[in-house]
Amino acid sequence: MNSHTLILIKDESIYPYEIPFKALLLRGDSVQPPPARLEEMVGMKVLVIRGWAPQLLILGHVAIGGFLTHCGWNSTLEGISAGVPMVTWPLTYEQFVNEKFLNKVVRLGVRVRGELWDPTVLVGADEVAVAVTLVMSGGDEAEERRRSAYKEYAKMARAAMRKGGSSYADLSRLIDELITCRAMSGGNALGNESD
Repeated sequence: MNSHTLILIKDESIYPYEIPFKALLLRGDSVQPPPARLEEMVGMKVLVIRGWAPQLLILGHVAIGGFLTHCGWNSTLEGISAGVPMVTWPLTYEQFVNEKFLNKVVRLGVRVRGELWDPTVLVGADEVAVAVTLVMSGGDEAEERRRSAYKEYAKMARAAMRKGGSSYADLSRLIDELITCRAMSGGNALGNESD
């Protein structure tokens, strides 16, 4: 299993994009140089996250202004629930459908790549910077995206998960159905003969 290290570097001097954090994602178990040395080298505060990171907790932090996502369904739902606008970078399968939903239907995202996807073409830093700037800037479109993400869609997602909400009710019905199925099968939820 590959492990990854995410490094967030506080940087208030980035020009011309005015984004207060740089993020680096590195493969491997160790970061060379170690974080203390890295802070000294770049002259900024550094947060290093190795391996698994609590994505939902991070997305819910007040300092998060946007989310660069591959548009997997879990990440899509977590971004919506957290109320953050997204920079979308789908790579495969259903991620392209989810990306269209985020960008064209609910209009909470900005795409990194153009409309035509070619896996043989590398995405340049400028393309990523443009998408991040569109999400993080103070323009009217970015403000509307943030307002919609937080005030509308995050509220709806949270309401769906609360008692009485649609997701809560659907999950409750599924649990009830599984309990009924198990009871009817003599204790085996799948209804198979037990060994």
